[in-house]
Amino acid sequence: MNAHIISIGDELLIGQTVNSNASFIGNALSDIQIKVIKISVIGDDKSVLINEFKEALDNADIVITTGGLGPTHDDLTREAVIDFFNTELVKSDAVLEDIKERFARLGRTVTRINEDQAMVPKIGRVIRNYHGTAPGYWIVQDGKIFIVMPGVPFEMKAMMEEFVIDHLKEIIEPQLKSFTKNRTLLTTGIPESTLYEKLGDLNELLGDAKLAFLPSQFGVKLRITVTESNEELATNKLLEIEQRIRGLVGRFIYGKGNEELFEVVARLLTSRGLTIAIAESCTGGHISNLLTNVSGSSKYFERGIVTYSNAAKVEMLKVDEEIIAKYGSVSLEVSRQMADGIRAISMTDIGIAVTGIMGPLGGTSSKPVGTVFIGFCDEKVCTAQKFQFGDDRLLNKQRTSQTVLEIIRKYILGIPFDE
Repeated sequence: MNAHIISIGDELLIGQTVNSNASFIGNALSDIQIKVIKISVIGDDKSVLINEFKEALDNADIVITTGGLGPTHDDLTREAVIDFFNTELVKSDAVLEDIKERFARLGRTVTRINEDQAMVPKIGRVIRNYHGTAPGYWIVQDGKIFIVMPGVPFEMKAMMEEFVIDHLKEIIEPQLKSFTKNRTLLTTGIPESTLYEKLGDLNELLGDAKLAFLPSQFGVKLRITVTESNEELATNKLLEIEQRIRGLVGRFIYGKGNEELFEVVARLLTSRGLTIAIAESCTGGHISNLLTNVSGSSKYFERGIVTYSNAAKVEMLKVDEEIIAKYGSVSLEVSRQMADGIRAISMTDIGIAVTGIMGPLGGTSSKPVGTVFIGFCDEKVCTAQKFQFGDDRLLNKQRTSQTVLEIIRKYILGIPFDE
């Protein structure tokens, strides 16, 4: 079966909002053997929506739309669905109850415009929204499936994971004559070209499977695709290839699928019973933010301090003023003292510190923009390393944070960071 994804909203057309929904849905459909044949981005215009619905259903077995289900005048998807399927709106008591319960939890009063969102197409099955007020719809007509969901990403993702995927699998799996399995391995700290070289002869490595290299500023994703006559064979082949790849470049692989590096690090810190404190200068608290994005982070995260000025480094971390004067605040010596200082005052197992030049100003011939020093201290060693990133301020903050997380991961696993 194949699918057409329609993303709805003027904000997508003008670039105000990045269309992350389509990529999430496309990936989720691929995982259950549904081929995406087209992705459309449509503005808030009912006649254009209706025309796109018709074209999509003429060419695809499954149509999935996101966006345009809000309570305001520019949300036109529901009206377009009503006109296209020649149906009417009916009140869903279940949706109305969901809305009332949500507003009660938030301490808000349900308004008439919110109650109107409980009016749903008579022809469709409601997809409950437990994270917002706009329900989704599941419509089947002439053997084709038409799915309507909100554009708010976390609401859409919950509907996909809690309803849509399972229902599609029930329909699709009995029809499959071959099974395609995908797995994405996540690497960081190694360039795409080096990764490619380390994997060697790909024909020997993969056989008839496929491997895609998907680079970003944070690392390279390796997507393995295997097709076999049944699910068991595909699963076994996928596992075999994954193990071969891990044998060659496993030290650079931090996770798989949609895992985030900070989630992996949080899991490792928790499982080993380690505590950590962070002293940040150039990243302005970004590393601390990532490490506390995980529920239960208080088990391992003791404190994070932003010591942006030299005075703050001296006062709070006891960095030697003479060291700053001699080597500069962006230096191996200062980053090492910062890491030692944060560990001393927090009494944690690990102390990490970062100082650098994020740009676009502040660079020199000896320390250009993108120069970063990362200090690391535990009970046995106190050291620091120099890194050179790019010339984009925000990317430099993100890359520095990613590198710190990778240093922590490799430290816990006993992997030398310079390998």
